[in-house]
Amino acid sequence: MERVLHIIPTPIGNLADITLRALDILKNSDAILVEDSRVTGKLLKHYNIKSKMIRYHSFNEHKKIKKIMDEIELGKRISLVSDAGTPSISDPGFLLIRECIRNNVQIICLPGATACIPALVTSGLPCEKFIFEGFLPKKKGRRKILLNIMSHLKTTIIYESPHRILKTLAEMKEICENRNVVVIKELTKLNEAVYRGTISTVIDLINKSKLKGEFVIILDGKK
Repeated sequence: MERVLHIIPTPIGNLADITLRALDILKNSDAILVEDSRVTGKLLKHYNIKSKMIRYHSFNEHKKIKKIMDEIELGKRISLVSDAGTPSISDPGFLLIRECIRNNVQIICLPGATACIPALVTSGLPCEKFIFEGFLPKKKGRRKILLNIMSHLKTTIIYESPHRILKTLAEMKEICENRNVVVIKELTKLNEAVYRGTISTVIDLINKSKLKGEFVIILDGKK
């Protein structure tokens, strides 16, 4: 009896950015673990996929793991997705994957969409070696983490929301305002935009635009 968990990356914006293999697995899943059924529902409807959805997110993952493991033990075909991108990368998934490994359940993770790599390549900053920070903490230890990030010699990738993008850039500016940075907004979507220059320049550019969608910050390393 097959005991496997499929990890399925989903598009970060453009619904066409999903693989044929991912669609095939989703169509043949007994259940799909989703962060938000409204978000994943749009993708499934677009591709006429009728598999059952089960809510699995950061607020309930501890409670859901045992039931999910029971389903896997029964041979049910379970797939895990997040709202966008690859599960477990700044999204829920790690706890379930760890539990599967503990119970000798096979993990099959498909390659696919993620915001950090296309943003890094688009930036034009050195990308042979880089550091991925994901989302910064809102309060606790934030200043200390930013000071550490600004000391990195390698390019650093940071995710940020529209509500905190200017605050984060302003805090970076206080530390080193002349550092080069590239900020990409709404990657792969119709309103995708790229802002390049020093931190001060990019702040001015973003101030003149609409603060909507998710942002990726690509920070040049310390010279």
